[in-house]
This record gives sequence, structure tokens and C-alpha cells, in this order.
Amino acid sequence: MADKPKKEKIPRQPMPEQESKVRAKNFDEVPTGQSPEAAMKEAARCIQCKKPACVTGCPVGVDIPGFIKLVKEGEFTQAITKVWEKNSLPAVCGRVCPQELQCEEVCILGKKGDPVAIGNLERFVADYERQNKKAPPMEKAAPSGKRVAVVGSGPSGLTVAGDLILKGHDVTIYEAFHKPGGVLVYGIPEFRLPKEIVFSEVAGLEAMGAELECNAVVGRSVTLEELFEQDYDAIFLGVGAGLPRFLNVPGENLVGIFSANEYLTRSNLMKAYLFPEYDTPVIKGKNVITLGAGNVAMDSARTALRLGAKKSRIVYRRSRDEVPARGAEVHHAEEEGVEFHFLTAPTKFLGNEKGRVTGMEGLKMELGEPDESGRRSPIPIEGSEFELECDLAIIAVGAGPNPLLTQSTEGLKLNRWGYIKADERTGKTSKKAIWAGGDIVTGSATVILAMGAGRAAADSIHEYLTLGW
Repeated sequence: MADKPKKEKIPRQPMPEQESKVRAKNFDEVPTGQSPEAAMKEAARCIQCKKPACVTGCPVGVDIPGFIKLVKEGEFTQAITKVWEKNSLPAVCGRVCPQELQCEEVCILGKKGDPVAIGNLERFVADYERQNKKAPPMEKAAPSGKRVAVVGSGPSGLTVAGDLILKGHDVTIYEAFHKPGGVLVYGIPEFRLPKEIVFSEVAGLEAMGAELECNAVVGRSVTLEELFEQDYDAIFLGVGAGLPRFLNVPGENLVGIFSANEYLTRSNLMKAYLFPEYDTPVIKGKNVITLGAGNVAMDSARTALRLGAKKSRIVYRRSRDEVPARGAEVHHAEEEGVEFHFLTAPTKFLGNEKGRVTGMEGLKMELGEPDESGRRSPIPIEGSEFELECDLAIIAVGAGPNPLLTQSTEGLKLNRWGYIKADERTGKTSKKAIWAGGDIVTGSATVILAMGAGRAAADSIHEYLTLGW
């Protein structure tokens, strides 16, 4: 009897991308998307585990094997409906979530090869639906008569809004900026997450019945107490961690030194890269240094290239192994020509007689012994001082809690860093009928973790609205 032929091993299907030298000069999205044929071929790699670890690895619990099976069968409309059951922002998550550290990290195929490209498939079905509009709207529960105010239109706030609308409650989203999306639009560049994608997701929530009020700085233009006086039954706070952190080194106030928050907001949301068509100028340095090595630092250094920098460098005080940015973002930055200076710490900025930055003085570092957590702290190397020239410096070393709302709300308990204290399981705060989630609770984290917090809070708010405390 002839041996049964072995099933062909399908390799992971690559995502097509713009060529690096071309994309470094434009703001178009870097990955260009997969074809239906490639998506179905990638979906066929999934072995449909009986106990899928990928679902556990997803902070919002998407039925990953379920939607991938539908992609394999070419049922793309059913696939997006399956994703929507747990994730109201799949086009966003498919682009910016760190799947390699979550669902894909625990994929069984990854033990001996490449995991299933779950993020690429999620992006594919979301894009397919946006282009074809075949899926019926999600079914909503009967109106409850209850009203909820969601403060902030970032990932946690949008998730809360979507979940509560489906549960039958009226939702109004308050956004401080003139456009919705929070960090998704002011913090993440067009080449990584096009604004049209975010606005499309928000439009979907509005079509479901959510009301949106932009240019509304809750804590200043209206207080939480005044929202309750407007007959809201519950409030969710998802205002993010938008307070820039600085290095506190001499010369940091020179002209030409930006926080990454301001630099990216001007370029992303206010379209400074289209000046003078949009009258929001930003300094376009030719020799740019970015301090930090997270995703925000990568976004800043890559934005500088697209705004005309001849040289864009990342300066980071730890080694490459400690870089917190996604591997894909570091890879893309290197392909585009960003230079990396590891084990390097700034000690002061240098300027000219006009008060403009001209360079950075720094020290070489080495990593000390691991502490109790296993983290190795950088230690200065004596006598290793050096200078780097620059005409623009971007500080991307993290952000703190947004204080506008927390400082104007009595009785709202904060931790020692100024973040809102909220129950990890429910998002309940110290004040009755107020919940919080996302970066204003955890500090700067990922989009999907903020969405997971939003989902938990929405469930708790629904329980409160239907059963009371």
C-alpha cells in the first residue's frame, strides 16, 4: 500500500509593503494589505486547536479560531461579524496591537516555526468589510432608558461606548480635541494607522447611536458633577496619559526641542506635514535626535524622516535587547534609515546664541547586574563623554497622567503617580457611578489592553445600570 502523501506545509504569508526608500518620503501606510487568496492561504495554516491559547492571549477574548476558519472558507463577512462579537475596533487592532506578545506568542505553530498571522487576518477582514459593506449591523438590546457619558474617545472609551450601545444604553462620547480617536489619531502616524481607519470605526459607533461631542474638555468646560446634573446615570473616564515627561537635563528648554506628544500631535492630528495647506507649522529638522526607544520614539524618528530629515537617530540608554518598541516598528525604522545609538544617555543639550538647539552631550553606558525583577540598570562609563550634533530633538521617554480632569474632581482617589485608582476587575473608582480604564489607570500601555479595560468596565457599568450597586 502506498504511503499517504504528507500535507504540504504552508509558509506564513508575508504582508506586502511599500519599498523602504519610497515610504521614508511619504505618509502612506507602510503595509499595503493582503489579497483574499493570501488571507485564505494564511488562514489554512491554523490547526484549530481544541484548547486555543490564542483566545486566552487576547485581552478582549476574540474567538480567533472561529473567525480564521471563516476566512479559510472565504466567508469574510461572517468572519468580521465573529470578530465584532468581542472587538469593536478590528481595523485598528490589526494594525497596531502587539500580537507577537499576545495571541501570536502562544500560537502552537510558533513553537517550531512561525505562528499564524492573526493580526494580519484581523486587519484583512476589517478592511474587506469597510470596502464592501456587506455585514449586517450588530443587534442591539431593547432601550434601557439609561444614559452614560464616556470621557475620551481613545481605545478604552470607544470600546465602552460600543459595548454599552449594544446593551441598550444611550452613550455620549466627550472628546477634548476637534477630532475623535484620542491617541489613535494624535499619537500614531498616518503611515502606521491611517486616520480614515479610525474615523471609519467611530462612524460605525455613531451609526449604532452613539453621540459625539468634540472640543469638550471635561474638567474644564464641564465638570463630572455637571454631567450628572445633565441626567447621566454613569460616567467612564478614558482620558489617557497625555502629560509629556522630560529628561530634566540642562538646555532642555532650547528652541527645537519637542516632547513627542506635541511633535506627533502637530504632525498627525493637525496635519503640519501638509503645511502651508494646513496652517500648523512644525520645525522640520535636518539632523534629528529622538530620545527613547518605545513605539512613540520609533513613530517620531520615522516622522522626522518623512518631514525631510537627512539624518534621524534614536538615542537609548539601554541595549537593543531592552528596546520596548515592537520588533516590527524597529525593523521598519532600520529599513528606512533611522540610526540607533544604544547604551547612550543625554547629559545636556547645547545651543547657539539665538537659543536654538545645536547638539546633545551624552555619556556611554553599560548595564549593571540584574535587580530582583531581572532588569539591568544602565551605569555611566567614566570618561566616555561625547557630543552629537542636531537641530531638532524629540523627547519620547513616556507620558504621565492627564491632570485636567483628576485635579478638578473631589473624592476621586489617585495613586502616588497621579493615575486614577480603579478596581482591576471592574474599573470602578472611589466615586459612585464613575469608572475608569486605559492609560489613565495603568500608565502608558497598548491599545488592546486599554480595550480590555474598557470591556470590563462596560460589563460592570451595565450591571450597575440594571441591578444597582
